[in-house]
Amino acid sequence: MITGNPGESFSIFGLFTSLLTLANSSANMKACTCIKEEADLDETSQKIIDAAMTLVRDKGYVATTTKEIAKAAGVNECTLFRKFESKKDIVLQGANQAGWRANVTPEIFEKAEWDLQADLEMFMRAYIDRMTPDFVNLSIGLRAPQLYEETKQLIMKVPQAFLETFAGYLNKMCAMGKIPEKDFKTLALTVFSATFGYTFLNASFGKELTDVEKEEYIKESVQMFVKGICQ
Repeated sequence: MITGNPGESFSIFGLFTSLLTLANSSANMKACTCIKEEADLDETSQKIIDAAMTLVRDKGYVATTTKEIAKAAGVNECTLFRKFESKKDIVLQGANQAGWRANVTPEIFEKAEWDLQADLEMFMRAYIDRMTPDFVNLSIGLRAPQLYEETKQLIMKVPQAFLETFAGYLNKMCAMGKIPEKDFKTLALTVFSATFGYTFLNASFGKELTDVEKEEYIKESVQMFVKGICQ
């Protein structure tokens, strides 16, 4: 037994157990970021998230500070830290919101006409229209080493929405007898790569690299894809 003040005593084992439990609890709290649903966030929290994501888009994650986030959100840092544990916590909350992933979800590709050329144009246009230079830059910012283990699955939701929906569309077109059977996963990846490539290069260089406009690029690309698919 260890004796402290008169009348106070406790066992070494009890003390050790209590400290170990507290340490484990603290470690678990630090290791887990509790992602809240948008409906559960108050207006101030959402303003902080929006400010943080805008700054990460424009400056990158490392260069963005909580002081800047608070100022852009119109709050002080004390309020920021009452709402969130850290800058990383704020950004991960934002990365989980569909609105900060350009709203690229399977639902935007559901307006199929079951005409190959029209539908290919729809897929490419839906992606390019939503994945603006701002969202491309934000996606780059979310790849910071301090975040990437947590954000990579969220970032992948954008290409996955395109790839899975488009491969499913091609399989259905084949079942309907409208196109011959091919490796549709590879074909979906090819079409997505062409779509993403234009989006990324346009975000990076704009008109400095090429003056080919979006609609011209989509129509010319689709004509080539249609010829290849239907052979």
